[in-house]
Amino acid sequence: MGLLSLGLNLPLQFQTVSPSDNLFKREPNQVKAVVLLSGGLDSSTVLYQARIDGCECYAISFDYQQRHRRELDSAALVARMAGVVEHQVVTFDLRRWGGSALTDDTMELPRDRSLTEMSDSIPITYVPARNTIFLSFALAYAEAKNADRVYIGVNALDYSGYPDCRPDYIQAMQEVFRLGTKQGREGESIAIVAPLIDLKKTEIIQLGDRLGVPWELTWSCYAGGDVACGVCDSCRLRLVAFAELGLKDPLPYAPHKD
Repeated sequence: MGLLSLGLNLPLQFQTVSPSDNLFKREPNQVKAVVLLSGGLDSSTVLYQARIDGCECYAISFDYQQRHRRELDSAALVARMAGVVEHQVVTFDLRRWGGSALTDDTMELPRDRSLTEMSDSIPITYVPARNTIFLSFALAYAEAKNADRVYIGVNALDYSGYPDCRPDYIQAMQEVFRLGTKQGREGESIAIVAPLIDLKKTEIIQLGDRLGVPWELTWSCYAGGDVACGVCDSCRLRLVAFAELGLKDPLPYAPHKD
């Protein structure tokens, strides 16, 4: 494991996990793709989409000392199930400056909000510049692997309305990918693929069902416990979507205290 200090509370760490059970054969000259994998519903669907697209998949996850680090366990399980070539886990500390309910325990996590309330404004679960940080790591990883694509599970229709999940942001980052890399300057820019960006949460679940995503291995809860809370925004979005489809979410949830 390599270490590189950035003057943060934790050294920057890179951990490579090579799953021993590659369930899907890789063909010669396959398109290589780096897939951002949080372990959540959206990113797991994107990983399975990349696999169906015929890509040789390299997963990358981030331990940024988030409140819900439990998601990393799910990322590891989903990566293994999908048979990725390699799973990188990058560790750094965004609690150093906080600015989000996911990185600052003094900020209260929103609970029991309606979908209308969630859509009123950008919520305090927004982590400043998180996707810019993530995509920067993914870009470096992709260029080092001579990859063709970076897959990300951003969704513009999600009620959270995060600014770094919108089409104009992805378009801007695509230009960064072109201008900021050797591959890009040589006319072989790494493409950002965001297959969920215009899908509703129900449509994402329907897509994931068709792709065979193991929902029972995924994790969406922000609360930080070992059992999903069922009341944070992320749990609510997930539960409502499953319910709208007449499906039961296979994840267990903590009893709801009224």
